[in-house]
Amino acid sequence: MQEKNSVFKRKNFTHKLLDFPDLNTISKNGKRYYVMESGDAYPSVTTVLDSMTDKTSLFEWRKRVGEAEANKISRRAASRGTALHLACEKYVLNEDVNFSEEMPTTKMLFNQMKEVLDNKVDNIYCVESPLVSHKLKVAGRVDLIAEYDDEISIIDFKTSDKTKKKEWIESYFLQASLYSYMFWEMTGIPVKKIMIGICVESETKPQIFIESPVKYIEKAAGMVKNYHKN
Repeated sequence: MQEKNSVFKRKNFTHKLLDFPDLNTISKNGKRYYVMESGDAYPSVTTVLDSMTDKTSLFEWRKRVGEAEANKISRRAASRGTALHLACEKYVLNEDVNFSEEMPTTKMLFNQMKEVLDNKVDNIYCVESPLVSHKLKVAGRVDLIAEYDDEISIIDFKTSDKTKKKEWIESYFLQASLYSYMFWEMTGIPVKKIMIGICVESETKPQIFIESPVKYIEKAAGMVKNYHKN
């Protein structure tokens, strides 16, 4: 069925959406924190990982290409990622996705991920939902929690100029493993799978990386605890 203003035949997803209370955010020294009802402010998952990760290679890259060019590339990557996230969010919520006002790159990257969503994903539990762990005192907002190959999974959408090796994206798995822990703490539902989908501009299909959160949660939780000690 061709929908009005859509440019493709779409899938209608089954929804099992969970209603989590939204969380306000504040910024401290350029870092994001989520404010609890108690007034406590928990750091975001990305704030923790960014603070606890060695950035030597990033600093070297910025020095090599120059600050102006590095900032330009970073802004473009952020804009590209936001556009893909929004398109995927609308799609799995069974809303119309209209690319008439988007850059052609957005449509191309979305079409890569659309094939995966159509063939592998259903039973949607969370879309851009706030998650929190009071045990770890950390919070965040997950891209998607749904069944991937019939198993409840943390699904994260990424974009890139070039293909990546699995050993380069440990931070993605650490991030997703914390989401899986927060989801379990809030619902009692275990998450057995992480799916990282990276849409690459130079490719026709996304890179799909599958992992188990059990493999990463101990290290991820340790990073959160060390963050709070500093």
